[in-house]
Amino acid sequence: MGIWRFVIIGVSIVLVLSILYLIARGRRISIVKKISEKSKLLGALCGFWPVVICLPLLIKNLYAFVIALIHLCLIWALCDLIGFIIRKVRKKEKRESYITGYIAVGITVCYLTVGWFFAHHVFRTEYTLKTAKELGADSLRIVAIADSHLGMTLDGDDFAEQCRRINEEKPDAVVVVGDFVDDESEREDMIKAAEALGSIETTYGVFWVYGNHDRGYYRHRNFEAAELTETLEKNGVKVLTDTAVPLGDNICLIGRLDKSFGERKSASELMQGIDSSKYVIMLDHQPNDYDAEATAGADLVISGHTHGGHIFPAGAIGLITKSNDRIYGTETRGETTFLVTSGISGWGIPFKTFAISEYVVIDIAGK
Repeated sequence: MGIWRFVIIGVSIVLVLSILYLIARGRRISIVKKISEKSKLLGALCGFWPVVICLPLLIKNLYAFVIALIHLCLIWALCDLIGFIIRKVRKKEKRESYITGYIAVGITVCYLTVGWFFAHHVFRTEYTLKTAKELGADSLRIVAIADSHLGMTLDGDDFAEQCRRINEEKPDAVVVVGDFVDDESEREDMIKAAEALGSIETTYGVFWVYGNHDRGYYRHRNFEAAELTETLEKNGVKVLTDTAVPLGDNICLIGRLDKSFGERKSASELMQGIDSSKYVIMLDHQPNDYDAEATAGADLVISGHTHGGHIFPAGAIGLITKSNDRIYGTETRGETTFLVTSGISGWGIPFKTFAISEYVVIDIAGK
């Protein structure tokens, strides 16, 4: 929890500074200045208007309000800087004007509206991979889902609609790579979503692994992790906890426990006893064990967790602190292909400004 304490303190400081900056700039708007001339108290209250226009987002959650407020502050500051540079270049004296503030608000609204759309609209992303190994068929189609965080942008019915889309992909297997739920998820949504997963028609089945949120951090939701697992299994979803299962005769699927489980096995331990001629797909919620997984000999590792970066600069921070080996997309290390999906939803924040929500269709062609 040390890093989270640091993050909370940092965000709190930024939030306070943002509010102070916005109030200071809000008071300089011409209409507010005119009001202040008649009543200083009323003028002071009107100076809060940049904060007030963000308040409706509290209906969604506190995170939405905080993100909107900080973005407005940063964009306004950037507009002020650009205005300052233009005045210096044109050698004009500063004039009191409302235009910079209104431009900042307009840009912020457009920016976050696009971010709202990318968070709430689920895209289809396709990858085509090749292997020299024998698959037992011409190709294998895997559909991967991660980070549904039920209740944020998808409730149980919304998730069921995405499962209907996935069913139309005619997948050989569906893999759910962690953070199916979180602390804010409701039991009713969890049950509907589990039933929807179980309804998908596949060749080999639907498989699920734990993410860091699935067990719950604060234990205040209305179902326990044990009930989650039981509900998934009751609907035919295979829960993998450091276990390997065959997909036909030539493919092996390994589901790792999340890194948050201190007792999880290493990648090399999971690969022990597996025929090296088989094509091995490994599911690992957090993409931060790449070297070990490549050394162990996995052919494909599928992860989520990063939400594709979600909100700038979250993705960059994850790379700089080495919390994640990759934020989004694919890369190859040795003979291993690593794939990170941005997730079908996200945690806490109802915007994705540097990512999309997606499910991933992976077509693997054998020799």
